[in-house]
Amino acid sequence: MFQPDSKKAKPGDVVEFKREDLLLTGKTLPSKSKNSIIVEISSESDLEAVNRGHPNTVVAHEKYRVINKGKN
Repeated sequence: MFQPDSKKAKPGDVVEFKREDLLLTGKTLPSKSKNSIIVEISSESDLEAVNRGHPNTVVAHEKYRVINKGKN
């Protein structure tokens, strides 16, 4: 079962999140939003699986977990 964590991602961090019962991975992009982040979905097959033509999506802070810190 997917368990989000309480860490807030910063631009460049890699996060995992669940969308349409799929576990997706992506790199966070700069955003001024207080309640969510923008994530660039990493894999083209993930994009096809969630039926998106664009790689960016918005994810609420309580819906992801940080799996790799970026180089900041």
